[in-house]
Amino acid sequence: MDLTQGTNREKKTRAKKMMLWFGIASLLMGFAGWTSAYIVSSSRADWLNEFEFPSAFLYSTVVIILSSVTYILAKKAIKTNKSSAGTQWLLVTLLLGIAFIFIQFSGFSQLISQGYYFTGPTSNITMSFIFLIAAVHIVHVIAGLISLLVVIYNNLRNKYTDKNMLGVELGATFWHFLDLLWVYLVLFFYYFG
Repeated sequence: MDLTQGTNREKKTRAKKMMLWFGIASLLMGFAGWTSAYIVSSSRADWLNEFEFPSAFLYSTVVIILSSVTYILAKKAIKTNKSSAGTQWLLVTLLLGIAFIFIQFSGFSQLISQGYYFTGPTSNITMSFIFLIAAVHIVHVIAGLISLLVVIYNNLRNKYTDKNMLGVELGATFWHFLDLLWVYLVLFFYYFG
């Protein structure tokens, strides 16, 4: 398929999707680097091998998976010209995304209550990695929430139809990526922690 062929709209659509995938690929490389460094650092003498993984991180995993389901339902509703139902599902997704962040901070509180800190005299390299990776993921979830707000706004303006779903598709793709990334990170920490 020749990517230079098609209408201007088709070319712009392909370009936007390609830019999103380039961004996702760069995020994957960053998180792969951090998790690789985590594995390499685990051979250090000061590495913490046994700690209680915060239950809040597991609860937040359920919440973010549910948010992906609600995003799918929103996309399906919008595609079938049920815009108000789509908006409702998008709002549920937004609330679940916000809940995810609050639950993540509860996970940080659980770590702190166990005496683990990001920096300082009572910190250690293991916890610094966990705090850093989880915090960077939260920053990207915030970016996902901003994109979700744009999708909600555009849907309220009836911008999306079954023939014009690009904004919803891009937002959903990014959101599902964040979901899968967090599932990977939880499994990684659970089995390599």
